[in-house]
Amino acid sequence: MILTSDTGLSRDELRDAIRKALDGRALRKVLILPPDYTRLYSGAGVLTAMVYDLLHETCEIDVMPALGTHEPMTRTEWTAFFGDGVPFDRMIVHNWRTDVVKLGEVPADFVRNVSEGLVDSKIDVEVNRRIVDKSYDLILSIGQVVPHEVVGMANYSKNIFVGCGGSSMINSSHMLGAFYGMERIMGKDHSPVRKVFDYAQTHFLADVPLLYFLTVTTSEHDETHIHGLCIGSTRDVFEQAVSLSQQLNLTHLDRPIRKAVVYLDPREFKSTWLGNKAVYRTRMAIADGGDLVILAPGVRKFGEDAENDRLIRKYGYVGRENILRLVEENEDLRENLSVAAHLIHGSSDGRFRITYCTKELTGDEVRGAGFGFIPYDEAVRRYDPQSLTDGFVTLPDGEEIFYISNPALGLWTVG
Repeated sequence: MILTSDTGLSRDELRDAIRKALDGRALRKVLILPPDYTRLYSGAGVLTAMVYDLLHETCEIDVMPALGTHEPMTRTEWTAFFGDGVPFDRMIVHNWRTDVVKLGEVPADFVRNVSEGLVDSKIDVEVNRRIVDKSYDLILSIGQVVPHEVVGMANYSKNIFVGCGGSSMINSSHMLGAFYGMERIMGKDHSPVRKVFDYAQTHFLADVPLLYFLTVTTSEHDETHIHGLCIGSTRDVFEQAVSLSQQLNLTHLDRPIRKAVVYLDPREFKSTWLGNKAVYRTRMAIADGGDLVILAPGVRKFGEDAENDRLIRKYGYVGRENILRLVEENEDLRENLSVAAHLIHGSSDGRFRITYCTKELTGDEVRGAGFGFIPYDEAVRRYDPQSLTDGFVTLPDGEEIFYISNPALGLWTVG
C-alpha cells in the first residue's frame, strides 16, 4: 500500500491506511519498533500512537524503540514523541551490547563481492531476541526513509539490523560503509551495506511476521509533513519510499558552498555522534577550503554511551587514513569499529574546516576532538537561527552563507 501527497497526508488518511493494513489479522500480541527521539521529524511517533490506539483494547502491545547505539528515551521525550496515548510502561529498552541473539552470518565472499574487495570478513547477523520471539503475531517496524551516511537510504531492514541489532552487526556494517566511502553511498539504494542487510533479511528473517510502515517527510517551522506512507513486507515498498525521498530530501546545488551554517535542534541532537549529520549530509556540497559552522546548543558529549564517548575523546576526528592506522594499532578501537567508522565520517579529511558552537562542551573538549570552536552565544550573534532561512543567505555585511535548519531531513550535493 502506497499513499502520497504533495502537501502532506492528513491524520484521517494515515489512520485509514493503518486500519486497512491491520484489518483481518488475528492479533493477540504485537511488537512495535518505532525510531527513537533522534528521529523527531519522522512522523513515526504519530503512526505509533495511531497503531496503539487501534489495537490496545484487543491485544497486548510492546513498544521497543530502535535505539541502535543511542540513549534510551526519557519519559519527557516519550510523551513529546508519541503523545499521551502510548503508556511509558510499555517501553522495552533495546541493549545493543547484551540483549541480542545471533541468527547466522553473511559470508565473507559475499561481503568481498559487494564491497569490491575492500572488506573480506564475514558479518554476524544479530538482532534483539524479541525479533525472533514467536509469541508475537506481528512485528511492526515504523520509520523514515531518508538519505543516510552508512547504508545510503535509511530504514527498512536497517531498523532491524542496526536499530535493533547487536554490537558485531553494527560495528561491521558501519565499517563496511566507511571503507566503501560515504560519497559513493549517500542517497542511493543498492549500497554494499544495504546488500548485506538484504541478504540477512532474506536468509534469516523469512519466518518473522514483519510489516514495515515507511514514511517520507519534510518539515516546515517545526511541523512535520508526511508526504509518503509505504506499507508492506517486501522490498518494492521500500524502493517506492526511496524514490519519493530522493525527490524530496535531496538538494542539488549548481555551485559549491563556501560557508555552510547548520543548526542542530537541541531536543534531537545532544552528542556529536548524532550532530555530525551536519557534516555527513553537507560534505558533498562544501567547497574545498570552505567552512562548516555547526550551531549546537544541545550537544553536551561526543558518544551516545560512556565507552563510545571515551573513544571519541581519545582518538578524535582526525581523518580516514589516521583512523585506519589507529584501528590497526589499538585494540580498543579495533573492537569498536562503529566508533572508528563514525570518526572517519565526522572528519572532512582536511578538505574543509568544521567548527562546533556549543554551550555545554568546552572549547578545550571540542578542539581536543579535532574540531574548531566558537562559543554558541557568540556564534548566534552573527548567525541567528531565528532570523535565517534555509538556502543561500547574504548577511548585512555582504557575507554569503548557506543555512540548513535540519540536516537530518536531507542531503546536499553539487550538480
